[in-house]
Amino acid sequence: MSLFLKPFLFLYDSTLSLLLFLFNGWSLEDSAAAHERLEADNNAAESEWMQIQYLWRKTRSLVLLPVFKGLVIMCLVLSIIVFFESFYMNIVILFGKLLRRKPEKLYKWEAMQEDVEAGSENYPKVLVQIPMYNEKEVFQISIAAVCSLLWPSSRLVIQVVDDSTDPVVREGVDIEIAKWQSQGINIRCERRDNRNGYKAGAMKEALTHNYVKQCEFVAVFDADFQPEPDYLARTIPFLVHNPDVALVQARWIFVNANKCLMTRMQEMSLNYHFKVEQESGFTRHAFFGFNGTAGVWRISAMDAAGGWKSRTTVEDMDLAVRVGLHGWKFVYLNDLTVRNELPSKFKAYRFQQHRWSCGPANLFRKMTMEIIYNKRVSIWKKFYVIYSFFFVRKVAVHFLTFFFYCIIVPTSVFFPEIHIPLWSTIYVPSMISIFHTMATPRSFYLVLIWILFENVMAMHRTKGTWIGLLEGGRVNEWVVTEKLGDALKNKLLSKVVQKKSYYERVNSKEVMVGIYILGCALYGVINGHTWLHFYLFLQATAFFVSGFGYIGT
Repeated sequence: MSLFLKPFLFLYDSTLSLLLFLFNGWSLEDSAAAHERLEADNNAAESEWMQIQYLWRKTRSLVLLPVFKGLVIMCLVLSIIVFFESFYMNIVILFGKLLRRKPEKLYKWEAMQEDVEAGSENYPKVLVQIPMYNEKEVFQISIAAVCSLLWPSSRLVIQVVDDSTDPVVREGVDIEIAKWQSQGINIRCERRDNRNGYKAGAMKEALTHNYVKQCEFVAVFDADFQPEPDYLARTIPFLVHNPDVALVQARWIFVNANKCLMTRMQEMSLNYHFKVEQESGFTRHAFFGFNGTAGVWRISAMDAAGGWKSRTTVEDMDLAVRVGLHGWKFVYLNDLTVRNELPSKFKAYRFQQHRWSCGPANLFRKMTMEIIYNKRVSIWKKFYVIYSFFFVRKVAVHFLTFFFYCIIVPTSVFFPEIHIPLWSTIYVPSMISIFHTMATPRSFYLVLIWILFENVMAMHRTKGTWIGLLEGGRVNEWVVTEKLGDALKNKLLSKVVQKKSYYERVNSKEVMVGIYILGCALYGVINGHTWLHFYLFLQATAFFVSGFGYIGT
């Protein structure tokens, strides 16, 4: 470092000598004295710099290196945990397929048929709820799909749970409901004068009406969901013939998956969630998280567990965990699909992911002791819910993805003494990525882009997870995911979404992380890290693309 400073010290000496000559004239004695003073100043400066260097080396060796090494070890442990969890779930799915463990084989299922004498009276009465809030672009689609369900009209009640505040939307919903009522459909609208509890509050109040007491089961479809006509015919028999079953959940498919690259990435992640996480939970423990829509509940099971609660932003998962802890079983139907829309705007997707990560973490905080002290289920099921369902999938995986691959790995270029093994940076993430892409084979060629995009989104998921665990300021923030409906099909997007200025599109958090990773990449190039900087340049690019708003529609 002293060699680095010598040119600057020489320039400093020369400049002072020139100033002395200009203002005082040239004098050998003065020059000699000035030179001695300069030498003394330089020696003092070098001494101070050497002291700073010494303090830095000591701080680095005694504090920074041990702390960084501890963080690396923690991330390596999390890598192993996440890998084995993913491996275990895929093994469960594989054996389930080899043994052909279909839901129809595990549980009794017989098609509903009209009685010769009683007619359709032997069918159970079913309530179908459509919760919505200012769903201007999609309410007609969902109402039409639900009104087309094949079920005896005398045994079906459709309830539009409308919390809309936009008078135009409310009027449109009323007109749509009146249209279907004129065709003999038993459909009605329930509204509140407040939004307390958001969706959970609206659903809970809607179940208190007298006509609901005649219903045994309730199906839920969010405003952009479009069930097939035979949905009830395929799900209700599981509840009718198996009194220990509380929930039947269908799989989501996406009408706009091909709209843009961002929706393709979402499809890959959600297909893994349904085809692996949900199905393995059903196969092994008859338990999984309710997805908030496209499912049918036994109302008595809901009531026994306390019904809807609005203590978190994941009221659906809250309900599922409480019902599961009462000993009820859940059935997941991978072959039954319900169409819906993915958020195609990056801002909407960010809000959704915040809610989907903050809510589960907050629920984990609130329910851990309740799960531990529960007496109705086995210790193995409690371990599964706490460790696999909550800790690994809702906390560890988000923290690992962002903190390890976007913070620790880039920062490692400054600590060459600490070796991060290749299995943690190449082999394990490669295997996990392969497990994910197996759920969406058509997108296998997008796996690299998916990895980079997931690392970007992991920043928001990690932030949401910490807010949920610590009950931070945004813990109960609820922003309804924006849907565009037919505007996507009819290319009317410009009329629905106002074009933003360049500065409004900038996402500062992504840009700042991208700058840090780019700086690490450049440092790696200069100091000869032969392979790491390639990944860092790609990851920095992904953050910049997201940060400057060049993603989504």
